[in-house]
Amino acid sequence: MDRRTFLCGITLGTLAAPLAAEAQQTGKVWRLGVLSAGRRTAQSFIFLRNALRELGYVEGQNLMIEWRFADGDADRLPELAADLVHSNVDIIVAGFMSEIHAARQATTVIPIVRPRGNAGARSRPPPSTSA
Repeated sequence: MDRRTFLCGITLGTLAAPLAAEAQQTGKVWRLGVLSAGRRTAQSFIFLRNALRELGYVEGQNLMIEWRFADGDADRLPELAADLVHSNVDIIVAGFMSEIHAARQATTVIPIVRPRGNAGARSRPPPSTSA
């Protein structure tokens, strides 16, 4: 199992039970970095944890999640993104454009993914296709 397979599992939700079983058999512990401009709350990213668990990725077994919260201060995002890069994460999850931009500035090697269904990831409307 490689980084691309893990990337597909998070972004597309297509990992099946046999693939998850393979991940557990290999002994690989994936390091997932989550970059958020928001505040840490008790409800922080419960959906992400549950979705990963359904795919066979269990925190403390074959998954380690590094959480970085900017507590509403977007100016902290570059520093937090750099911290995730220095933590040697395998992938960075960033939902909003400010988070994605900070992650892209911090690395060109680590894949950066956006969770599905995050309507806030677009900072402006798409360009018009009319001439």
